[in-house]
Amino acid sequence: MSPVTIADVARAAEVSTATVSNALNGTGRLADSTRVRVRTVAASLGYGGAGGPAPRVLGLAVTTYGAHRWNFAGVPYFAQAINAATVAAHARGYALTALPAAPDEASWRTVALAGALLLDSPAGDPVVRILRERGLPLAFDGRPAEPRPGEAWVDNDHDATTRTVLDHLASQGARRIALMAGPGEEHYTLSCLAAYRNWCAEHGTEPYVVPLIPGDDEGRALDPLLSGERRPDALYGIYNPCGRRALAAAARRGLSVPGDLLLVCASEDPAYATTTPPVSTVSLVPDAAMAAAVTALVELIERPGHTPPPVIVPARLLVRASSVRTASRSDTGSRTGS
Repeated sequence: MSPVTIADVARAAEVSTATVSNALNGTGRLADSTRVRVRTVAASLGYGGAGGPAPRVLGLAVTTYGAHRWNFAGVPYFAQAINAATVAAHARGYALTALPAAPDEASWRTVALAGALLLDSPAGDPVVRILRERGLPLAFDGRPAEPRPGEAWVDNDHDATTRTVLDHLASQGARRIALMAGPGEEHYTLSCLAAYRNWCAEHGTEPYVVPLIPGDDEGRALDPLLSGERRPDALYGIYNPCGRRALAAAARRGLSVPGDLLLVCASEDPAYATTTPPVSTVSLVPDAAMAAAVTALVELIERPGHTPPPVIVPARLLVRASSVRTASRSDTGSRTGS
């Protein structure tokens, strides 16, 4: 095939070659819509300016905590998400690179990408601002705080999932259910908190919310919550470490799980099946979420002007011994879709 030229991009975008040059190089006085349209057309044609083809590379980043650097690849959900996104990208003829959390601004402005996947992006995300300024197609895993036309997103129904967990705990006799959530400000955390508080209000129960404290591997922050006559009799932790921290805190307080404390944790970690007792978990199904997100991103890149609709991936509750008081229920687990 003949290489795509700047004139080809100009004809396809119905602008001058000078406008194409300004759009791709971030120069000139162009309307944002024009700059984005030209860059999208260039990417779809396989042209990246400077005489070379546009990179067939997708970026992936987790920007939950803003400028804070952290090893998101060590979290089972994100580890599975990276693997699933890589498989999906390769199937569509793209490479995928997992970028570090909160890199310096210069890196985000210069890294060669055809488009980017952003996971758990909070409001005011500086990385999203930079990528939008570059005119790159964006797809989000986790509904963005300020979705824009021409961007795609994939998510779970966190309201329905939270209610499924709370209803399950209530069916096992729980009357005072606590939630371990925060300090994240991304859609996932905020949605789970809102659903929990609404459920408590509807059922006439007092909400108990305890944050996940970074570095508190022994769950010491739970000790005050699990003390006294008004302590919760069930806990739902929406992050991977919550289950282990709750087990450690319950052991320190002399509480049995599930006898004194029912427990559910959102996690993709298969090791929760072998804890004592095995912990009930919620899976956000990263394999399906990433396949949908990559598909949406590639459509944004290759079909200018087409925006894929949002995709809702059902979460799954895997019931194990930690949240079951009914003797007839199996301790080996059962699945419940949200």
